[in-house]
Amino acid sequence: KTTIARIYARALDAELFELSAVSAGKDDIRKIISKDTHDRSNVLIREKKPKVLFLDEIHRFNKSQQDFLLPYVESGELTLIGATTENPSFEVIAPLLSRCRVFVLEPLSEEALRAIIKRTKMKVNKDAFDWLLGYANGDARKALGMMEGAQSLYGEVMVETLNKALESPHLRYDKKGEEHYDTISAFIKSMRASQPDAAIYYLARMVEAGEDPLFIARRMVVFASEDVGLAQPTALVVANAVFRACETIGYPECAINLAHGVAYLAQAKKNRSAYDALRAAQADVHEHSNLPVPKKIRNA
Repeated sequence: KTTIARIYARALDAELFELSAVSAGKDDIRKIISKDTHDRSNVLIREKKPKVLFLDEIHRFNKSQQDFLLPYVESGELTLIGATTENPSFEVIAPLLSRCRVFVLEPLSEEALRAIIKRTKMKVNKDAFDWLLGYANGDARKALGMMEGAQSLYGEVMVETLNKALESPHLRYDKKGEEHYDTISAFIKSMRASQPDAAIYYLARMVEAGEDPLFIARRMVVFASEDVGLAQPTALVVANAVFRACETIGYPECAINLAHGVAYLAQAKKNRSAYDALRAAQADVHEHSNLPVPKKIRNA
């Protein structure tokens, strides 16, 4: 996604600014808007370049922050390229979404992934090739990262060294990086698919890597309402109890509480109707603004 943004900015001869919505805020946007692109040390003032903002994880911006972007996008002062792993119809406000085009990035084909792996010039035998293709699932960065890990740790890229690299939590797990979000995503999706063994496996990976138990517990509280919802309302009670246990007990014992809660949530029936209704209502609010309250239900 970042590469696409850089290619686009270069094609426009534009000034590219890269931010992550995880850590950025309105002040960062203000700095970009107010930045003087003229080279004042040069007698000949150059023509002002257009500005392209690449905002990764745009869904992490709340409504107020997304609203702040709107006038600059409307005026053309900023060309916004937002990247998200979520459904933009739910996570990006309607006024901003209506001024953008949505492009879905599909996983790379096996043929394309093979070509990328060959381009690295690393020695990879057929078995390791097949292992990497299955592991990466169309994601070149995952394949390359695992190859580099096996090469740097064990001096060669073979199925045995790839498996060893995969089992090294300190190689792959960065609590502020992509693996952090990939693992919590796999954890949530395993619970959503009612696969308790898979969910507890990803829980164990996070626990062994030293992930903050409150981060995990918070995601479980959200999951209890978002995914289990009305099918089993006690799920929220259980998830909150797990969060409280993590607060009061901490590691290592609270990992047992986490596993208890994960097994419960994964096996619970699922009903997203409350979550879907909220998102649909929010979309109506964004589209129609503040419609008057009907007289018969107003405060008398």
